[in-house]
Amino acid sequence: MSKPENHILVIFGASGDLTKRKLIPALYALEIQDLLSEKFAIIGVSRTTLNDENFRETMQAGLQKFSGEKGKDSEQMDRFLQKIFYTSVDADDHTSYMKLSAKIDELQAGMGIDKKVIYYLSVPPSLYGVIPGNLALNGLNDQSDGWKRVIIEKPFGYNLESAVRLNADLEKDWSEDQLYRIDHYLGKETVQNLLVTRFTNGIFEPLWNRNYVDHIEITSAENIGVEKRGGYYEGSGALRDMVQNHLLQVAALIAMEPPSSMQPDAIRNETVKVFQSIRSYQPEDIKKSAIRGQYLAATINGSEVKGYRDEEGVEKDSKTETFAAIKFYIDNWRWGGIPFYVRTGKYLPTRVSEAVIHFKPTPHHLFSRWSEPGSTNQLVIRIQPDEGVLLKFGMKTPGAGFNVQNVNMDFHYSDLSHQRIPEAYERLLLDCMTGDSTLYARIDGVMATWKFLDSILDAWKNDNSIPLFGYPAGTWGPESADSLFENGKSKWRYPCKNLSNDGLYCEL
Repeated sequence: MSKPENHILVIFGASGDLTKRKLIPALYALEIQDLLSEKFAIIGVSRTTLNDENFRETMQAGLQKFSGEKGKDSEQMDRFLQKIFYTSVDADDHTSYMKLSAKIDELQAGMGIDKKVIYYLSVPPSLYGVIPGNLALNGLNDQSDGWKRVIIEKPFGYNLESAVRLNADLEKDWSEDQLYRIDHYLGKETVQNLLVTRFTNGIFEPLWNRNYVDHIEITSAENIGVEKRGGYYEGSGALRDMVQNHLLQVAALIAMEPPSSMQPDAIRNETVKVFQSIRSYQPEDIKKSAIRGQYLAATINGSEVKGYRDEEGVEKDSKTETFAAIKFYIDNWRWGGIPFYVRTGKYLPTRVSEAVIHFKPTPHHLFSRWSEPGSTNQLVIRIQPDEGVLLKFGMKTPGAGFNVQNVNMDFHYSDLSHQRIPEAYERLLLDCMTGDSTLYARIDGVMATWKFLDSILDAWKNDNSIPLFGYPAGTWGPESADSLFENGKSKWRYPCKNLSNDGLYCEL
């Protein structure tokens, strides 16, 4: 790959967890692969009073703990750390940004770096509008001497109204092509591989429609609770935290039409069309199309686990969902009438994310008396862990008669021993450096997803007749989630951490 142009990366919220756990290790991995620009510098920014050396020591400790790269004590790491600098800024005080401006000018002059800058907002969402506004007040968005870009973490708003308001604030000083709304799910290799699986293989695309697909199921499960993030989660919940961004983006890649090219807008045009085609919920649809749950205290492997309402920072009468499952339809020619099922939850039996294409059964069931009940072909695309692809199909069991059993044909990324699987932030940071916005959310797509989900959020907030189901920690969520399936025969899969154990019920 060609290297990015010389530039400076400014990380706001540099003293936070994301910087040391993900961002700096991702940048070091790019350094190891010789993918950073020839002249490059990182400026960490936060309110904490530190000097360059203090900050480098903190980042070095983070690399020692969280980086998966070899040679953590090498000269290469020392050279990388010398590219890291720090300045203290009060994000709310626009006059404080003069120090950042002076630091950028100093590095650009001293290191011969072009006046091109990326600002990464690893900060609370309340600052997503504040920091870009204060950067503009100090002329730090001026592109007359080189491009300026802003990477914004999720969530982009808490509902449609707040997203519109935030975007209006940003549009005062920044153009859409300067704004990169990051979704780390889109940086995962298996998510990107959805495009390749569909549009490179002639055996799949002809079947990828309502004539052959029965339903599509997307799951993102975590085997931990909210831990120390109860305060944040109270203002978010599973629907906002996972469905609005990560899982609807996966659904769009599954459902999109073939793009005209691999240019960023050609791909994003097609995903936005999917979001705009999702059928709106009527008020009477919410109860039968969206299920919410909250984990309860339980014993898992002999250890007592707190219920959500007993977690730090959580209200004792909280109605925040830690589990969400929804059913929706995409009203277009390809997918008309085919249900999409999406679920996510905390404290489920295992940590796993996957998408499953459930194909329709054969029109004439010749071997139904010898087959496993309800068995159909499935294409499982495992996002994490044990990344890979699995195809389930029926085969005759050796011996007399025509007994049929399901067998798996699978591929694991781990089989590629000579290839490393990059972390999502590596790909996404490099894409922003090169100006490739393909894997970043465009504003019309963000607005469309909020418009779709607002009806659920409003109903859950205002309609007291909609139940909040409890489920014991360590289970697959409320049993009522199975009621989303229309035919009464289908139900959610029970995926295992190991893709090869497909179909088995997995405990923690």
